[in-house]
Order: sequence, then structure tokens, then C-alpha cells
Amino acid sequence: MLVPSRRRLRYEVWIVLGLSLGQSAVYSVVQLLDKMSRAPLAEGTSTLNQSRSSREYFDLTYQLLDIIFALVPVLLVLYFLTDQRQARAGAGTGTGAQGSSAFQKLGFNFARPGRDLLQGLGLAALIGIPSLGLYAAGRALGITTAIIPSALDAHWWTIPVLILSALRHAVVEEVIVVGYLLDRFGKFGWSVPLAIMTSATLRGSYHLYQGFGPFFGNLVMGLVFGWLYTRTKRVMPLVVAHALLDIVAFVGFSLFGRAVGLG
Repeated sequence: MLVPSRRRLRYEVWIVLGLSLGQSAVYSVVQLLDKMSRAPLAEGTSTLNQSRSSREYFDLTYQLLDIIFALVPVLLVLYFLTDQRQARAGAGTGTGAQGSSAFQKLGFNFARPGRDLLQGLGLAALIGIPSLGLYAAGRALGITTAIIPSALDAHWWTIPVLILSALRHAVVEEVIVVGYLLDRFGKFGWSVPLAIMTSATLRGSYHLYQGFGPFFGNLVMGLVFGWLYTRTKRVMPLVVAHALLDIVAFVGFSLFGRAVGLG
């Protein structure tokens, strides 16, 4: 099999980012400039899960479609990361090798559920608790907008959709920004520190619409996650940690935010 050239891989990376989180980063920068040109950041708000329709079941449909289509770039990178020699061998022998190689390469599987869960819980605590303090500091300094994790109306499906939304964000960000990009940056010949810093900076940049506090917080999160991935070669603990953080934020705010005056 011909090994893709670095030039071809660079085009591939730009296409993936243009369809996913690179696009989000560009919009995030524009949204930040828009907010800063209107009023001080401290007076702005950032809503993460918004209602898409005043009609309940159309809103549910839009929410599910957003989640489903956001996962398409993940399927694309899994395809790109699949060893085509294995894929052809699997197709010829009926072993289905093409369905597992990319998942194994990223450690995006259930090969060690207990350890992945424990690592994910530890990471969630390590990142989540300081993030609350950073958010408070950012608000006090006027460099962070008020963040509303959920503005969905209360329906029977609200909590399940928020959980699915959290899982979507976790899978998209960790598979693409950590697993995929670090693999490709390595093939570009980049050093590990440069690859991790670039990945972390991208993570921070698509959170800029929330202000500078979330940018720096997510940059640090990206550094920690990137470093751990280079040690374990498993993206699953990162997905677990990210999902837990978002579930607590989205569902917790939906249930209790307005009651404690955060809404």
C-alpha cells in the first residue's frame, strides 16, 4: 500500500477541521469579536444548548439531528485512520478487521472499561473543580461571559437529550482533537510538545466565544489530556472525563441552575 504523503495528510487534516472543530474555532473568534464590539464581555452570555423550535417535537427533532450530524466527522477520521491493508484483508477473509483497527489505534473501545472509568473520574475531578474557580475568576475580571449550559424548555426528553449532547461533545472533541490530530501531527514529523500545544490551542480557540477564561481553561485541559494520551494511547478515559464534566454542567444547570440563581 502506498503511504500517504505529508502533503496529502495536511489536506486531509484541513478538510476534517473545516468540517468540524476548525470551523467551530473560526466562528468562535468571530462571535467573540462580535460580543466585544457590543458590550464588555462580563455583560455577554453564552448559551450552550439552545431550543431550536417552540414546538416540542420539532425541537426534539432538531436536537437529535444536530447530534447525529456532528458525529459524521468522527466517522470520517475513523475511516482515515483505518489501515487499508487490514481493511482489504478483512474484506477478503470475512474477519471484519476494517471495523476495529481505527478504534484500537485510538484506544476508543471497551477493552479496559474499569480502568478507563476510574481514570475518567479522576480526570473529571482534576479538571472540573479548578474550572469552577477559573470561571469565577474570569467573571470577576470581566473576561468571561455568563455561561448558560442549557436553555432547553422542560420536556420529558430534555435530560436524555442533554446527556446525548454531552456524549456528542466528548466523542467529537477527544477523538478528533486528541486522537486524530496527534496521530497526524506525529506523521508530519512534529515533536510531541508542539503537537500537544497545537491540539490544546485549537481546543481553547473553539471556546473563545465564551470569553478568555474558558479559552485558557480549555487550553490547560488540552495540555493535560494530550499528555495523558501520549502516555496511554487511549482516548476512552478522555471521552469519559469530558462526558462526565458536560453531563454535570448541562443536566445540573437544567435541574438546579435557575433554583440557585444561575439562570
